[in-house]
Amino acid sequence: MPALPDSVSDAMAQASPQAMAEYRRKLREWEEAQAPFNAYWNSIAEKRRGRNAKRRAGQKITLDDYVLTHPPVYTGPRKPVDPSAPDRPRKTIPMVPDLIQAAAEHFQFAPQRPASEIEFKRAYAQVAAAAGLTREQAVRVYSFETGGNGNYDMQSGYRGPGTRPISTAIGYNQLLTTNSVELFAEQGDAILRALQEKAATLSGAARKAMDSKIAVTRKMVAFAQSVPDTWAEHEKLANTEKGWALHAMVLDIDVGPHLQTHKLLTSVHFARAKGHARPLTAAELEMMNLTGDGTGLDMVTMPQAMREQVPTSNFFQRGGYERNPVASRHNTVAKLLAVTDERMEVNGRKPGAQELAAAF
Repeated sequence: MPALPDSVSDAMAQASPQAMAEYRRKLREWEEAQAPFNAYWNSIAEKRRGRNAKRRAGQKITLDDYVLTHPPVYTGPRKPVDPSAPDRPRKTIPMVPDLIQAAAEHFQFAPQRPASEIEFKRAYAQVAAAAGLTREQAVRVYSFETGGNGNYDMQSGYRGPGTRPISTAIGYNQLLTTNSVELFAEQGDAILRALQEKAATLSGAARKAMDSKIAVTRKMVAFAQSVPDTWAEHEKLANTEKGWALHAMVLDIDVGPHLQTHKLLTSVHFARAKGHARPLTAAELEMMNLTGDGTGLDMVTMPQAMREQVPTSNFFQRGGYERNPVASRHNTVAKLLAVTDERMEVNGRKPGAQELAAAF
Protein backbone atom coordinates (compact mmCIF):
# COMPACT_ATOMS: atom_id res chain seq x y z
CA MET A 1 0.00 0.00 0.00
CA PRO A 2 1.23 3.53 -0.69
CA ALA A 3 2.53 5.47 2.29
CA LEU A 4 0.07 7.87 3.92
CA PRO A 5 0.84 11.60 3.76
CA ASP A 6 2.72 12.85 6.82
CA SER A 7 -0.22 14.99 7.94
CA VAL A 8 -2.57 11.98 7.95
CA SER A 9 -0.05 9.72 9.71
CA ASP A 10 0.59 12.37 12.36
CA ALA A 11 -3.14 12.90 12.96
CA MET A 12 -3.80 9.17 13.32
CA ALA A 13 -0.86 8.80 15.67
CA GLN A 14 -2.15 11.62 17.87
CA ALA A 15 -5.69 10.16 18.07
CA SER A 16 -5.79 7.77 21.02
CA PRO A 17 -7.84 4.53 20.91
CA GLN A 18 -10.17 6.04 23.51
CA ALA A 19 -10.69 9.17 21.41
CA MET A 20 -11.44 7.08 18.31
CA ALA A 21 -13.89 4.86 20.24
CA GLU A 22 -15.72 7.94 21.54
CA TYR A 23 -15.77 9.40 18.03
CA ARG A 24 -17.29 6.22 16.56
CA ARG A 25 -19.96 6.16 19.29
CA LYS A 26 -20.95 9.75 18.60
CA LEU A 27 -20.88 9.13 14.87
CA ARG A 28 -23.36 6.25 15.23
CA GLU A 29 -25.67 8.50 17.27
CA TRP A 30 -25.43 11.22 14.65
CA GLU A 31 -26.12 8.80 11.79
CA GLU A 32 -29.20 7.44 13.60
CA ALA A 33 -30.48 10.99 14.15
CA GLN A 34 -29.93 11.74 10.46
CA ALA A 35 -32.04 8.82 9.21
CA PRO A 36 -35.43 10.61 8.94
CA PHE A 37 -33.79 13.61 7.28
CA ASN A 38 -32.01 11.45 4.74
CA ALA A 39 -35.30 9.69 3.98
CA TYR A 40 -37.08 13.04 3.50
CA TRP A 41 -34.45 14.53 1.19
CA ASN A 42 -34.15 11.29 -0.76
CA SER A 43 -37.88 11.51 -1.42
CA ILE A 44 -37.42 15.13 -2.59
CA ALA A 45 -34.76 13.98 -5.07
CA GLU A 46 -36.91 11.04 -6.22
CA LYS A 47 -39.90 13.30 -6.88
CA ARG A 48 -37.69 15.75 -8.77
CA ARG A 49 -36.42 12.96 -11.03
CA GLY A 50 -40.00 11.89 -11.63
CA ARG A 51 -41.08 15.43 -12.61
CA ASN A 52 -38.16 15.75 -15.00
CA ALA A 53 -39.08 12.46 -16.65
CA LYS A 54 -42.73 13.52 -17.02
CA ARG A 55 -41.72 16.84 -18.56
CA ARG A 56 -39.49 15.11 -21.08
CA ALA A 57 -42.45 12.92 -21.99
CA GLY A 58 -44.77 15.93 -22.25
CA GLN A 59 -46.95 14.74 -19.37
CA LYS A 60 -48.86 16.99 -16.97
CA ILE A 61 -47.36 17.71 -13.54
CA THR A 62 -49.76 17.28 -10.61
CA LEU A 63 -49.62 17.66 -6.82
CA ASP A 64 -48.69 13.99 -6.54
CA ASP A 65 -45.37 14.85 -8.19
CA TYR A 66 -44.25 16.88 -5.16
CA VAL A 67 -43.48 16.09 -1.54
CA LEU A 68 -46.29 17.88 0.31
CA THR A 69 -44.86 17.72 3.83
CA HIS A 70 -42.26 20.12 5.22
CA PRO A 71 -38.81 18.91 6.32
CA PRO A 72 -38.55 17.61 9.89
CA VAL A 73 -36.87 19.97 12.35
CA TYR A 74 -33.47 18.63 13.40
CA THR A 75 -32.82 18.55 17.15
CA GLY A 76 -30.14 15.86 17.25
CA PRO A 77 -26.41 16.06 17.95
CA ARG A 78 -23.87 17.78 15.74
CA LYS A 79 -21.68 15.67 13.48
CA PRO A 80 -18.60 14.75 15.53
CA VAL A 81 -15.12 15.70 14.39
CA ASP A 82 -12.88 12.81 13.42
CA PRO A 83 -9.78 13.17 15.64
CA SER A 84 -7.69 11.25 13.12
CA ALA A 85 -8.55 13.54 10.22
CA PRO A 86 -5.88 16.05 9.18
CA ASP A 87 -6.74 19.74 9.36
CA ARG A 88 -7.87 21.12 6.02
CA PRO A 89 -7.40 24.80 5.25
CA ARG A 90 -10.61 26.72 4.61
CA LYS A 91 -11.32 27.47 0.96
CA THR A 92 -10.43 31.06 0.19
CA ILE A 93 -13.14 33.15 -1.46
CA PRO A 94 -11.55 35.58 -3.93
CA MET A 95 -12.39 39.24 -3.43
CA VAL A 96 -12.48 42.09 -5.94
CA PRO A 97 -8.72 42.87 -5.60
CA ASP A 98 -7.96 39.17 -6.23
CA LEU A 99 -10.07 39.20 -9.39
CA ILE A 100 -8.35 42.33 -10.70
CA GLN A 101 -4.93 40.86 -9.96
CA ALA A 102 -5.87 37.65 -11.79
CA ALA A 103 -6.94 39.66 -14.86
CA ALA A 104 -3.60 41.47 -14.83
CA GLU A 105 -1.56 38.28 -14.44
CA HIS A 106 -3.39 36.05 -16.91
CA PHE A 107 -4.62 38.54 -19.53
CA GLN A 108 -2.47 41.62 -18.87
CA PHE A 109 -5.66 43.62 -18.57
CA ALA A 110 -7.46 45.74 -15.99
CA PRO A 111 -11.25 46.12 -16.18
CA GLN A 112 -12.29 49.69 -16.97
CA ARG A 113 -14.07 50.88 -13.84
CA PRO A 114 -16.82 53.53 -14.14
CA ALA A 115 -16.15 57.08 -13.01
CA SER A 116 -19.24 56.87 -10.79
CA GLU A 117 -21.98 54.48 -9.76
CA ILE A 118 -24.58 56.28 -11.88
CA GLU A 119 -22.38 55.79 -14.96
CA PHE A 120 -22.56 52.03 -14.50
CA LYS A 121 -26.30 52.16 -13.82
CA ARG A 122 -26.89 54.11 -17.03
CA ALA A 123 -24.77 51.67 -19.04
CA TYR A 124 -26.65 48.72 -17.54
CA ALA A 125 -30.05 50.29 -18.15
CA GLN A 126 -29.16 50.99 -21.79
CA VAL A 127 -28.00 47.42 -22.43
CA ALA A 128 -30.87 45.80 -20.49
CA ALA A 129 -33.58 47.87 -22.19
CA ALA A 130 -32.14 47.22 -25.65
CA ALA A 131 -32.06 43.47 -24.91
CA GLY A 132 -35.73 43.40 -23.90
CA LEU A 133 -35.63 43.42 -20.09
CA THR A 134 -38.25 45.72 -18.63
CA ARG A 135 -37.43 48.43 -16.11
CA GLU A 136 -39.61 46.64 -13.56
CA GLN A 137 -37.76 43.34 -14.00
CA ALA A 138 -34.28 44.88 -13.79
CA VAL A 139 -34.97 47.29 -10.93
CA ARG A 140 -36.94 44.88 -8.75
CA VAL A 141 -34.37 42.08 -9.13
CA TYR A 142 -31.66 44.61 -8.27
CA SER A 143 -33.70 45.68 -5.24
CA PHE A 144 -33.99 42.09 -4.01
CA GLU A 145 -30.41 41.04 -4.70
CA THR A 146 -28.64 44.13 -3.33
CA GLY A 147 -31.13 45.42 -0.76
CA GLY A 148 -31.91 48.44 -2.92
CA ASN A 149 -28.60 50.25 -2.44
CA GLY A 150 -25.94 47.92 -3.84
CA ASN A 151 -23.12 49.16 -6.04
CA TYR A 152 -21.88 47.54 -9.25
CA ASP A 153 -18.92 46.03 -7.34
CA MET A 154 -20.86 44.88 -4.27
CA GLN A 155 -19.76 41.39 -3.16
CA SER A 156 -22.06 39.18 -1.12
CA GLY A 157 -21.33 39.43 2.60
CA TYR A 158 -18.51 41.97 2.33
CA ARG A 159 -19.24 45.16 4.25
CA GLY A 160 -15.82 46.76 4.46
CA PRO A 161 -12.53 46.16 6.30
CA GLY A 162 -12.76 43.44 8.91
CA THR A 163 -15.48 41.51 7.08
CA ARG A 164 -15.24 38.63 4.62
CA PRO A 165 -17.46 37.76 1.64
CA ILE A 166 -19.68 34.72 1.91
CA SER A 167 -19.51 33.96 -1.82
CA THR A 168 -18.11 35.26 -5.09
CA ALA A 169 -21.47 36.85 -6.00
CA ILE A 170 -20.91 40.37 -7.33
CA GLY A 171 -23.01 43.16 -8.81
CA TYR A 172 -26.61 44.06 -9.40
CA ASN A 173 -27.70 40.48 -10.09
CA GLN A 174 -25.06 38.85 -7.90
CA LEU A 175 -23.14 36.79 -10.46
CA LEU A 176 -20.93 33.98 -9.18
CA THR A 177 -17.58 33.16 -10.77
CA THR A 178 -19.24 30.20 -12.50
CA ASN A 179 -21.98 32.46 -13.87
CA SER A 180 -19.34 34.68 -15.45
CA VAL A 181 -17.50 31.76 -17.05
CA GLU A 182 -20.76 30.30 -18.33
CA LEU A 183 -21.90 33.63 -19.77
CA PHE A 184 -18.60 34.11 -21.57
CA ALA A 185 -18.96 30.60 -23.01
CA GLU A 186 -22.59 30.94 -24.08
CA GLN A 187 -23.00 34.66 -24.76
CA GLY A 188 -19.42 35.60 -25.63
CA ASP A 189 -20.08 36.05 -29.33
CA ALA A 190 -22.97 38.43 -28.63
CA ILE A 191 -20.83 40.41 -26.18
CA LEU A 192 -18.05 40.67 -28.76
CA ARG A 193 -20.48 41.96 -31.38
CA ALA A 194 -21.71 44.63 -28.99
CA LEU A 195 -18.15 45.73 -28.24
CA GLN A 196 -17.31 45.85 -31.95
CA GLU A 197 -20.39 47.98 -32.65
CA LYS A 198 -19.28 50.42 -29.96
CA ALA A 199 -15.71 50.42 -31.30
CA ALA A 200 -17.03 51.54 -34.70
CA THR A 201 -18.27 54.78 -33.08
CA LEU A 202 -14.91 55.60 -31.47
CA SER A 203 -11.64 57.05 -32.68
CA GLY A 204 -8.16 57.86 -31.41
CA ALA A 205 -7.11 56.61 -27.97
CA ALA A 206 -10.65 55.48 -27.09
CA ARG A 207 -10.77 53.26 -30.20
CA LYS A 208 -7.34 51.81 -29.43
CA ALA A 209 -8.40 50.99 -25.86
CA MET A 210 -11.60 49.35 -27.08
CA ASP A 211 -9.71 47.28 -29.64
CA SER A 212 -7.45 46.02 -26.83
CA LYS A 213 -10.50 45.18 -24.71
CA ILE A 214 -12.04 43.26 -27.61
CA ALA A 215 -8.84 41.24 -28.07
CA VAL A 216 -8.78 40.34 -24.36
CA THR A 217 -12.48 39.50 -24.35
CA ARG A 218 -11.97 37.19 -27.34
CA LYS A 219 -9.25 35.33 -25.41
CA MET A 220 -11.56 35.04 -22.41
CA VAL A 221 -14.36 33.67 -24.57
CA ALA A 222 -11.98 31.09 -26.06
CA PHE A 223 -10.90 30.04 -22.56
CA ALA A 224 -14.53 29.66 -21.39
CA GLN A 225 -15.38 27.67 -24.52
CA SER A 226 -12.39 25.34 -24.09
CA VAL A 227 -14.48 22.88 -22.05
CA PRO A 228 -17.87 21.22 -22.63
CA ASP A 229 -20.82 23.57 -22.07
CA THR A 230 -21.89 22.27 -18.66
CA TRP A 231 -22.13 23.96 -15.28
CA ALA A 232 -19.73 21.42 -13.73
CA GLU A 233 -17.03 22.09 -16.32
CA HIS A 234 -17.49 25.85 -16.08
CA GLU A 235 -17.24 25.59 -12.31
CA LYS A 236 -13.84 23.91 -12.61
CA LEU A 237 -12.57 26.85 -14.67
CA ALA A 238 -14.20 29.34 -12.31
CA ASN A 239 -12.23 27.89 -9.39
CA THR A 240 -8.93 28.77 -11.06
CA GLU A 241 -7.20 32.14 -11.00
CA LYS A 242 -7.66 32.38 -14.76
CA GLY A 243 -11.39 31.90 -14.19
CA TRP A 244 -11.30 34.68 -11.59
CA ALA A 245 -9.98 36.95 -14.32
CA LEU A 246 -13.18 36.43 -16.32
CA HIS A 247 -15.23 37.30 -13.24
CA ALA A 248 -13.31 40.59 -12.98
CA MET A 249 -15.04 41.71 -16.17
CA VAL A 250 -18.28 42.09 -14.19
CA LEU A 251 -16.65 45.35 -13.06
CA ASP A 252 -15.89 46.62 -16.57
CA ILE A 253 -18.07 49.51 -17.77
CA ASP A 254 -18.49 47.94 -21.24
CA VAL A 255 -18.57 44.19 -20.52
CA GLY A 256 -20.15 44.21 -17.05
CA PRO A 257 -23.59 45.52 -18.11
CA HIS A 258 -23.79 42.75 -20.73
CA LEU A 259 -22.94 40.05 -18.19
CA GLN A 260 -25.53 41.44 -15.76
CA THR A 261 -28.15 41.62 -18.50
CA HIS A 262 -27.53 38.18 -19.94
CA LYS A 263 -27.74 36.65 -16.46
CA LEU A 264 -31.45 37.58 -16.44
CA LEU A 265 -32.06 37.42 -20.18
CA THR A 266 -31.05 33.75 -20.41
CA SER A 267 -33.83 32.96 -17.92
CA VAL A 268 -36.36 34.92 -20.00
CA HIS A 269 -35.31 33.05 -23.14
CA PHE A 270 -35.33 29.71 -21.32
CA ALA A 271 -38.92 30.25 -20.19
CA ARG A 272 -40.01 31.17 -23.72
CA ALA A 273 -38.25 28.17 -25.21
CA LYS A 274 -40.15 25.94 -22.79
CA GLY A 275 -43.46 27.37 -24.00
CA HIS A 276 -44.07 29.91 -21.23
CA ALA A 277 -45.46 32.78 -23.29
CA ARG A 278 -46.62 35.07 -20.46
CA PRO A 279 -44.00 37.67 -19.45
CA LEU A 280 -42.22 36.77 -16.22
CA THR A 281 -42.96 38.93 -13.21
CA ALA A 282 -39.89 40.26 -11.42
CA ALA A 283 -40.46 37.80 -8.54
CA GLU A 284 -40.73 34.88 -10.96
CA LEU A 285 -37.57 36.01 -12.75
CA GLU A 286 -35.82 36.20 -9.40
CA MET A 287 -36.82 32.60 -8.61
CA MET A 288 -35.07 31.53 -11.81
CA ASN A 289 -32.11 33.77 -10.99
CA LEU A 290 -31.92 32.31 -7.48
CA THR A 291 -32.50 28.60 -8.03
CA GLY A 292 -31.50 28.08 -11.67
CA ASP A 293 -33.63 28.16 -14.79
CA GLY A 294 -35.04 24.63 -14.70
CA THR A 295 -35.91 24.66 -11.02
CA GLY A 296 -37.22 28.22 -11.16
CA LEU A 297 -39.45 27.46 -14.13
CA ASP A 298 -40.92 24.57 -12.13
CA MET A 299 -42.25 27.17 -9.68
CA VAL A 300 -43.16 29.75 -12.33
CA THR A 301 -45.36 27.40 -14.34
CA MET A 302 -47.22 26.11 -11.27
CA PRO A 303 -50.91 27.12 -10.95
CA GLN A 304 -51.74 29.35 -7.99
CA ALA A 305 -53.72 26.61 -6.21
CA MET A 306 -50.65 24.36 -6.27
CA ARG A 307 -48.36 27.21 -5.21
CA GLU A 308 -50.34 27.46 -2.01
CA GLN A 309 -49.69 23.80 -1.14
CA VAL A 310 -46.24 22.86 -2.47
CA PRO A 311 -43.36 23.31 0.04
CA THR A 312 -40.31 25.23 -1.10
CA SER A 313 -38.11 22.31 -0.01
CA ASN A 314 -39.02 20.64 -3.33
CA PHE A 315 -36.73 23.09 -5.13
CA PHE A 316 -33.57 22.91 -3.03
CA GLN A 317 -30.86 20.53 -1.97
CA ARG A 318 -30.86 19.98 1.79
CA GLY A 319 -27.80 22.14 2.45
CA GLY A 320 -29.06 25.00 0.31
CA TYR A 321 -32.47 24.90 1.96
CA GLU A 322 -31.06 24.94 5.47
CA ARG A 323 -28.76 27.86 4.61
CA ASN A 324 -31.64 29.86 3.13
CA PRO A 325 -33.80 31.22 5.95
CA VAL A 326 -36.12 33.01 3.49
CA ALA A 327 -37.06 29.77 1.72
CA SER A 328 -37.37 27.75 4.94
CA ARG A 329 -39.35 30.39 6.81
CA HIS A 330 -41.69 31.20 3.89
CA ASN A 331 -42.12 27.54 3.17
CA THR A 332 -44.55 27.30 0.27
CA VAL A 333 -44.11 28.53 -3.29
CA ALA A 334 -46.87 31.12 -2.82
CA LYS A 335 -45.32 32.46 0.39
CA LEU A 336 -41.84 32.60 -1.14
CA LEU A 337 -43.04 34.55 -4.17
CA ALA A 338 -45.08 36.86 -1.93
CA VAL A 339 -42.17 37.71 0.37
CA THR A 340 -39.91 38.21 -2.66
CA ASP A 341 -42.43 40.69 -4.08
CA GLU A 342 -42.70 42.40 -0.70
CA ARG A 343 -38.93 42.83 -0.35
CA MET A 344 -38.71 44.14 -3.90
CA GLU A 345 -41.40 46.68 -3.12
CA VAL A 346 -39.74 47.90 0.09
CA ASN A 347 -36.18 47.93 -1.26
CA GLY A 348 -37.35 49.54 -4.50
CA ARG A 349 -37.97 52.77 -2.57
CA LYS A 350 -34.31 53.08 -1.54
CA PRO A 351 -31.98 55.56 -3.28
CA GLY A 352 -29.98 52.99 -5.27
CA ALA A 353 -33.11 51.42 -6.75
CA GLN A 354 -34.62 54.82 -7.50
CA GLU A 355 -31.39 55.83 -9.23
CA LEU A 356 -31.44 52.69 -11.39
CA ALA A 357 -35.13 53.24 -12.26
CA ALA A 358 -34.32 56.78 -13.35
CA ALA A 359 -31.49 55.45 -15.52
CA PHE A 360 -34.09 53.66 -17.65
